[in-house]
Amino acid sequence: MASAGVPPRVSLPEATQRKLRRFSELRGKPVAAGEFWDIVAITAADEKQELAYKQQLSEKLKKKELPLGVQYHVFVDPAGAKIGNGGSTFCALRHLEKLYGDKWNSFTILLIHSGGYSQRLPNASALGKIFTALPFGNPIYQMLELKLAMYIDFPSHMNPGILVTCADDIELYSIGESESIRFDRPGFTALAHPSSLTIGTTHGVFVLEPSNCLEYRDLEYRCCHRFLHKPSIERMRQFDAVCRPRNFFQQDFSYGDIPSLKLEPEYVYTDSLFYMDHKSAKKLLAFYEKIGTLNCEIDAYGDFLQALGPGATVEYTRNTSNVTKEESELVDLRQRIFHLLKGTSLNVIVLNNSKFYHIGTTEEYLFHFTSDSSLKSELGLQSIAFSISPAIPECSGNTSCFIQSILDSQCSVSPGSVVEYSRLGPGVSVGENCIISGSSIITRAVLPAYSFVCSLSLKMNGHLKYSTMAFGVQDNLKKNVKTLSDIKSLQFFGICFLSCLDIWNLKVTEELFSGNKTCLSLWSARIFPVCSSLCDSVTTSIKMLNAVQNKSTFSLNNYKLLSIEEMLVCKDVEDMITYREHIFLEITMSGKQSDLKMS
Repeated sequence: MASAGVPPRVSLPEATQRKLRRFSELRGKPVAAGEFWDIVAITAADEKQELAYKQQLSEKLKKKELPLGVQYHVFVDPAGAKIGNGGSTFCALRHLEKLYGDKWNSFTILLIHSGGYSQRLPNASALGKIFTALPFGNPIYQMLELKLAMYIDFPSHMNPGILVTCADDIELYSIGESESIRFDRPGFTALAHPSSLTIGTTHGVFVLEPSNCLEYRDLEYRCCHRFLHKPSIERMRQFDAVCRPRNFFQQDFSYGDIPSLKLEPEYVYTDSLFYMDHKSAKKLLAFYEKIGTLNCEIDAYGDFLQALGPGATVEYTRNTSNVTKEESELVDLRQRIFHLLKGTSLNVIVLNNSKFYHIGTTEEYLFHFTSDSSLKSELGLQSIAFSISPAIPECSGNTSCFIQSILDSQCSVSPGSVVEYSRLGPGVSVGENCIISGSSIITRAVLPAYSFVCSLSLKMNGHLKYSTMAFGVQDNLKKNVKTLSDIKSLQFFGICFLSCLDIWNLKVTEELFSGNKTCLSLWSARIFPVCSSLCDSVTTSIKMLNAVQNKSTFSLNNYKLLSIEEMLVCKDVEDMITYREHIFLEITMSGKQSDLKMS
């Protein structure tokens, strides 16, 4: 029984399903003023990505998969140096000002950062992280719809301003039936989730002001003394970020990241999304207009939030340990942002009954879609989501997962593997922990365990072509070396890359890599054949994988070869969407025929 004054609890699955139902009611219908966001903006890294996002948004609106009467925008980063999600936030503010002038003073705006190339989850590289398919819904939900559904209650309790979130995470929460999350305080307001100290080392951690409240609540409004970005456990203790359960409250929290953890007797509050009021947004915009061009990466979390709260100090501006590429002007720019925002309040909405899931790597993707019983029950994830396939045997809680795909009853897919937007024929055998995306494998084929196979449609010299990236799900595509003599340290499917080049009969020359010749990686290696048909493309790339596995020769000399980097430049988004639509229609027709037979 709830204590006096504490609203009755609602379970996480129940709260999540209520939000999904409410969003479903708004899909394809005009929304009333104040009922939904005024603007939903997605950031893109370059013009090719911008076009891909606009095409997909247009398709969704045409098929009435999104609420109508809302302004949906894609804001592209300027060409040149990478500017990070903080830089993208600056650019988005400038776009809003140009489009709406003073009108955006009164808007509620959702800003979703989706400008990366998803090198750690490459099946999202071509069409974008925010358009990653999820295994539930008809039509299939993608991350965009899930974000809009989970935030469905926010706009009606929000003052004009901007809610900033990332494309590859999921926040689930439950609060009392009579309660609401309100973004109505000046300055910045962030959501906070209870997490283990280990999780805290890879996230932002809040140092909260002491609370007078002795009663535990699912929803608490707190003030933040200072914000720590990816701190060590030692720093968490040093700044009093570590919490201990109140002695009368013994509930375990669990956290969504891999592995799903029960909290220890100590925990911290970590970040996810944040809101800034219109006044703070205008302050950032004025600063950006003054500095003109950005030449370094700014982190919206590390560089904005660390400047907030009464305990913030300038020391973090000189810490570049979490920065991928240190630029000469980075420290100076961070210090200027610190002095700009110093004194601004950081309000924290503590969600004690909440989960935060990240789906930005192949490992996380496979775990959450095939093994994670928590997310499956909370979100209603399915093993067979809008697909035609044989039944899936469950193997000690580990299943395979099919998303909008057509699988022959005579093919076999091992547990722990995900197949999305693909066709598999009768002689196809897929090992465990594989990812197959956008592919058509009709002829007999064996995919080794831990294979990653993703096909792209390409427009080359006006002609439609296909190429399929194939490697190991555990390969590090981001790892790079500076010289050709160092590429022996790169690994493809767990094997020395040099050995693989011998197997494929390819020579080590500068021409083997695209782009920056002092940044050589699997991402920029020209090793993937271009073919005239989708089936040939997939078959050829699988032969590459099998040759490496079996240490047998498979020459790539007679093929035009591309790197993943080049594939993304040549991608034909329209054809990839058309291929998915053909699968959708075939599954829909099959369902209708089944219904006719049963009636």
